[in-house]
Amino acid sequence: MGFGHVIGLRSATTKMAAAKTRSCGLSSLSFSLVLLFSVFSLCQSSFSGETSRRNLSVELNPGSPSPPPGGDLLHVRAVGDGDTLHFLFCSQGAPTLLLVHTNSSSSAVTVNWTQFDSRNVSGSLKVEPESSILYSSAIVFSRLLEYDDVNDTAEPTSDLFPPYELQNFSWSRLNLSGPSALLCGAVAGFSNGTLCLQLSVFESEGRDQSWPRLLHTANSSQLRVWLDGVPPRAIHSRFLLELQAVGGAYPLSRVEVHRSIDDEFTPSIFKVSQWVSSLNGSSGVLGFLQWKPVAYRRAEPALEFAVPIRHSVPRPQSGAGPAAASALIRGFYAEPQATGLNVSFGLPGEPFYNSTKFLSWTVLLGVGSPPVDVFSPLVLALMAVGLGTPMILLLLGGACVCLRKRAAASYEPIN
Repeated sequence: MGFGHVIGLRSATTKMAAAKTRSCGLSSLSFSLVLLFSVFSLCQSSFSGETSRRNLSVELNPGSPSPPPGGDLLHVRAVGDGDTLHFLFCSQGAPTLLLVHTNSSSSAVTVNWTQFDSRNVSGSLKVEPESSILYSSAIVFSRLLEYDDVNDTAEPTSDLFPPYELQNFSWSRLNLSGPSALLCGAVAGFSNGTLCLQLSVFESEGRDQSWPRLLHTANSSQLRVWLDGVPPRAIHSRFLLELQAVGGAYPLSRVEVHRSIDDEFTPSIFKVSQWVSSLNGSSGVLGFLQWKPVAYRRAEPALEFAVPIRHSVPRPQSGAGPAAASALIRGFYAEPQATGLNVSFGLPGEPFYNSTKFLSWTVLLGVGSPPVDVFSPLVLALMAVGLGTPMILLLLGGACVCLRKRAAASYEPIN
């Protein structure tokens, strides 16, 4: 074999190796670009979606020429694209929030105030046209229960004190601030203490600035409930709040607990509880009451003042109870269906109510599927950097090794 022929073979081998090297490098680079593009697309899709909006209008005691003697009725009308949500918040009797969803953008609320104030007949409050109603649900805050937890078990036993019936409270007039309303009340024995409820209705998706920072949509409203300065009846007092869910054919019936790996918005809390209504037991959700299992022992929530909470299993109840306790339930529902549960504040070993004499808890009431927390853009960016950087370094390292091997393989010894 001549020398020129050997040089030709080496040249051909070198070109083939160089081609393979370029192919290896291009493949690694292409894979890296695809990976980065996929991560960017994931981040973008997670927070660039459009959210629905509603036009809100607020009316206090609709159709009444003067403030009703028995308490106020707030109507917030939230008009969407071809549908309307009616939020009705009433202080006649036990505080009640009613949500009515219609398929009409012109549906309206009418009240026969003579019958409504008398609280002895159904049909005094209507949403018309009645044929437009798709779904309705109401939450009645019926009783506040207190017990002496001497053994620090956080289990209410026979040591329960006589309950505070919220229908017997003296409630203030509603204090309005845009689509938000504050209601406070007291009863004999409360001294200077109060039980307050604050309703907020929203035009679009967002998140409350105060913990637990629940994610809301234009299809939901938020209620914050707090107990402030109420004198305890024992040194080791703990409290429970009794709720009654009232509806027509499909009231809230079961509580689902969902877990998450993210506590970005509510530190140390990795769960969310949802009391939902479904069609004949199906997986589809018609309406919901959603909360995170945490309350706070200070007016300014902080991690060190977080109070774990628990809920009982919802149980069917007679609709006569909430109808008798709430003027809103009596006026709207002819044959109310009801379920009830208790929310208890505190676990064994947690400080008692006496430590701060304050408790606050926040819930959402809405229609359709409950809001689902997702990672924020900041967390997604950190995840992209944290996962993408090692992958890119690994790919670059592999490309370098590939280059060195191809370069070494391009030379053959000359005998």
